[in-house]
Amino acid sequence: MLVKDIMLREVVTVSPFATIREAMRVMKQNKVKSLVVEKRDAHDAYGIITYTNILKTIVAEEGDIDLVNVYDICAKPALTISRELDVKHAARLMVNIGVRRLLVTSSNELAGIVTMSDIVGAILKLADEEA
Repeated sequence: MLVKDIMLREVVTVSPFATIREAMRVMKQNKVKSLVVEKRDAHDAYGIITYTNILKTIVAEEGDIDLVNVYDICAKPALTISRELDVKHAARLMVNIGVRRLLVTSSNELAGIVTMSDIVGAILKLADEEA
Protein backbone atom coordinates (compact mmCIF):
# COMPACT_ATOMS: atom_id res chain seq x y z
CA MET A 1 0.00 0.00 0.00
CA LEU A 2 1.32 3.43 -0.96
CA VAL A 3 0.98 6.74 0.85
CA LYS A 4 -1.12 8.12 -2.03
CA ASP A 5 -3.72 5.41 -1.28
CA ILE A 6 -4.42 6.65 2.26
CA MET A 7 -3.34 10.30 2.38
CA LEU A 8 -5.80 13.12 2.93
CA ARG A 9 -5.84 15.23 -0.22
CA GLU A 10 -7.87 18.12 1.17
CA VAL A 11 -5.20 19.92 3.19
CA VAL A 12 -6.03 23.04 5.18
CA THR A 13 -3.39 25.71 4.74
CA VAL A 14 -2.61 29.05 6.34
CA SER A 15 -0.51 32.02 5.32
CA PRO A 16 2.81 32.34 7.14
CA PHE A 17 1.82 35.94 7.89
CA ALA A 18 -1.46 35.03 9.62
CA THR A 19 -1.66 35.69 13.35
CA ILE A 20 -1.97 32.87 15.83
CA ARG A 21 -5.60 33.92 16.43
CA GLU A 22 -6.33 33.58 12.69
CA ALA A 23 -4.67 30.15 12.60
CA MET A 24 -6.70 28.99 15.61
CA ARG A 25 -9.89 30.20 13.93
CA VAL A 26 -9.04 28.25 10.74
CA MET A 27 -8.30 25.14 12.81
CA LYS A 28 -11.61 25.41 14.64
CA GLN A 29 -13.63 26.07 11.47
CA ASN A 30 -12.08 23.07 9.72
CA LYS A 31 -11.97 20.82 12.80
CA VAL A 32 -8.26 20.07 12.37
CA LYS A 33 -5.37 19.96 14.82
CA SER A 34 -2.73 21.21 12.42
CA LEU A 35 -2.34 23.50 9.43
CA VAL A 36 0.15 23.46 6.58
CA VAL A 37 1.98 26.76 6.38
CA GLU A 38 2.14 27.94 2.78
CA LYS A 39 5.44 28.62 1.04
CA ARG A 40 6.36 32.28 0.66
CA ASP A 41 7.87 31.64 -2.77
CA ALA A 42 8.75 28.79 -5.13
CA HIS A 43 12.07 28.09 -3.37
CA ASP A 44 10.66 28.14 0.15
CA ALA A 45 9.65 25.08 2.18
CA TYR A 46 6.27 24.19 3.62
CA GLY A 47 5.82 24.47 7.35
CA ILE A 48 3.35 23.01 9.80
CA ILE A 49 1.69 24.47 12.85
CA THR A 50 -0.01 22.34 15.48
CA TYR A 51 -1.88 22.80 18.74
CA THR A 52 1.42 22.05 20.49
CA ASN A 53 3.24 24.94 18.77
CA ILE A 54 0.42 27.27 19.69
CA LEU A 55 0.16 26.17 23.32
CA LYS A 56 3.91 26.45 23.85
CA THR A 57 3.79 30.01 22.54
CA ILE A 58 0.73 31.10 24.49
CA VAL A 59 1.49 29.41 27.81
CA ALA A 60 5.24 28.96 28.09
CA GLU A 61 6.36 32.09 26.30
CA GLU A 62 3.33 34.22 27.14
CA GLY A 63 2.91 35.04 23.46
CA ASP A 64 0.14 37.34 22.28
CA ILE A 65 -2.08 35.53 19.78
CA ASP A 66 -2.70 38.79 17.95
CA LEU A 67 0.96 39.82 17.64
CA VAL A 68 2.74 36.54 16.89
CA ASN A 69 2.65 35.30 13.31
CA VAL A 70 2.37 31.67 12.24
CA TYR A 71 5.80 31.90 10.59
CA ASP A 72 7.42 32.69 13.94
CA ILE A 73 6.34 29.44 15.62
CA CYS A 74 5.72 26.86 12.89
CA ALA A 75 7.96 23.86 12.33
CA LYS A 76 9.79 24.61 9.11
CA PRO A 77 10.75 22.90 6.96
CA ALA A 78 8.00 20.36 7.59
CA LEU A 79 8.92 16.74 7.05
CA THR A 80 7.76 15.62 3.63
CA ILE A 81 7.51 12.28 1.89
CA SER A 82 6.69 11.19 -1.63
CA ARG A 83 3.17 10.07 -2.40
CA GLU A 84 4.76 6.99 -4.01
CA LEU A 85 6.38 5.80 -0.75
CA ASP A 86 5.22 2.55 0.83
CA VAL A 87 3.10 3.21 3.93
CA LYS A 88 5.33 1.02 6.10
CA HIS A 89 8.25 3.40 5.45
CA ALA A 90 6.12 6.41 6.36
CA ALA A 91 5.07 4.68 9.59
CA ARG A 92 8.67 3.80 10.43
CA LEU A 93 9.75 7.40 9.83
CA MET A 94 6.99 8.72 12.11
CA VAL A 95 7.92 6.32 14.90
CA ASN A 96 11.67 6.89 14.60
CA ILE A 97 11.43 10.68 14.51
CA GLY A 98 8.48 11.00 16.87
CA VAL A 99 6.02 12.90 14.65
CA ARG A 100 2.32 12.30 14.10
CA ARG A 101 1.96 13.71 10.60
CA LEU A 102 3.94 14.06 7.41
CA LEU A 103 3.29 16.28 4.42
CA VAL A 104 2.99 14.42 1.14
CA THR A 105 4.50 15.97 -1.96
CA SER A 106 4.58 15.36 -5.67
CA SER A 107 7.19 17.24 -7.70
CA ASN A 108 7.95 19.33 -4.60
CA GLU A 109 4.35 20.57 -4.41
CA LEU A 110 1.87 19.76 -1.67
CA ALA A 111 -0.27 16.74 -2.57
CA GLY A 112 -1.69 15.82 0.83
CA ILE A 113 -1.00 14.90 4.43
CA VAL A 114 -0.76 11.54 6.17
CA THR A 115 -1.16 11.02 9.90
CA MET A 116 -0.59 8.14 12.28
CA SER A 117 -4.38 7.84 12.53
CA ASP A 118 -4.60 7.41 8.74
CA ILE A 119 -2.02 4.64 8.84
CA VAL A 120 -3.62 2.81 11.78
CA GLY A 121 -7.03 3.11 10.09
CA ALA A 122 -5.66 1.64 6.86
CA ILE A 123 -4.03 -1.25 8.74
CA LEU A 124 -7.29 -2.02 10.57
CA LYS A 125 -9.29 -1.86 7.34
CA LEU A 126 -6.85 -4.22 5.64
CA ALA A 127 -6.98 -6.62 8.61
CA ASP A 128 -10.79 -6.59 8.56
CA GLU A 129 -10.82 -7.35 4.83
CA GLU A 130 -8.47 -10.29 5.31
CA ALA A 131 -10.51 -11.73 8.21
